[in-house]
Amino acid sequence: MKALILAAGYATRLYPLTRDVPKALLPLGPGTILDHIVRKVERVSGISEIVLVSNHRFAPAFRAWAAPREFRVPVRVLDDGSTHEANRLGAVGDMGIAVKEMGMEEDVLVIAGDNVFTFDLQDYVDFYRKRQRDCILVQPMERTEDLRRVGVVQLDEGGTVLSFEEKPAHPRTNLGVLAVYIYRKDTLPLIGEYLDAGNQPDAPGYFPEWLCQRKEMAAYRAQGTSYDIGTPEAYREVTENYAALFKD
Repeated sequence: MKALILAAGYATRLYPLTRDVPKALLPLGPGTILDHIVRKVERVSGISEIVLVSNHRFAPAFRAWAAPREFRVPVRVLDDGSTHEANRLGAVGDMGIAVKEMGMEEDVLVIAGDNVFTFDLQDYVDFYRKRQRDCILVQPMERTEDLRRVGVVQLDEGGTVLSFEEKPAHPRTNLGVLAVYIYRKDTLPLIGEYLDAGNQPDAPGYFPEWLCQRKEMAAYRAQGTSYDIGTPEAYREVTENYAALFKD
């Protein structure tokens, strides 16, 4: 299994913090947001490589971040070629670039590069290996405004996805989808099919919304907390409470 970290956005809502620094490299605890994510991924058994997708503007910064570090598994920075907000490829577009450019033929763990979480990824991957289905990770969310910013799913008693709606105006349940997905290797060609059909390339949740109508998908209920670093307020909350929230 490969891990794919999506970090090619421009994070304009976080300006001026991210005007010259990619969001994933903002300080967090003893390192950066990206260090936190990579530490979580490195602990998963069977990960053969971590691929980080960056835009062209910030690719040198990610390579400079990686150069002095020693990783448990190889880390590769992939430049998607975009140069500014107007020509960005979007999260699903970057998934497509990674699959095509690297000829991926392994199962893939996909993580948004601004998704900071406390739960253990090994339990999620173990669940996937048992189910052998494309997987999403879900958590109950109390606030309707939070559900409107993510995917919302309905599940059967066995955890199979019955419906998936990305960013719904009127959420059907309180089960929100976090930006941590696992796709079987035989699903990867469908990313190109999805993009070639002109579907939404931006948020990563649009692809599993489309996919669950074509393939059976399983949902894992995460035990822990997740934070989407999308605003200065969210970033401030996580940095101020890092020591209490994260024990890694």
